[in-house]
Amino acid sequence: MSADQMSVGELLAATVPMARTLKLEFLETTAERAVLRLPDQPEYHNHVGGPHAGAMFTLAESASGAIVVAAFGDRMDRAVPLAVKAEIAYRKLAMGEVTATATLGRPIADIVAELDAGGRPEFSVQVSIARADGAVTGEMEIVWTLRPHS
Repeated sequence: MSADQMSVGELLAATVPMARTLKLEFLETTAERAVLRLPDQPEYHNHVGGPHAGAMFTLAESASGAIVVAAFGDRMDRAVPLAVKAEIAYRKLAMGEVTATATLGRPIADIVAELDAGGRPEFSVQVSIARADGAVTGEMEIVWTLRPHS
């Protein structure tokens, strides 16, 4: 299967080894929203029996990457998406499986217009991490850029 025939989830699982290692599940990947789940796996637990902070960070960052690929994948011949910085806040104890939901912070058209004008656009992606009962356990903001190929 070529990259053009793969879904966003399949593409990321094939190209990002950490997503495979954590067995992340790609539930929804569109240009408007990406939803990924981290199954409950004892080998990735912390000292209190829930998902390790590093695993939740990877889940959230992967959700942000999924929405970026869904939104800008058709422009990868012109630019490479790169995470610039990330900030995460752990709000409540996470236990069991957790789900990350990512949304873009700027309209796609504005980002593309900046790229088309020769710029290197930066934009944020907001991610909410929730337990199975819906309680938000963490929030992350990741700033991405589309770096034009030289």
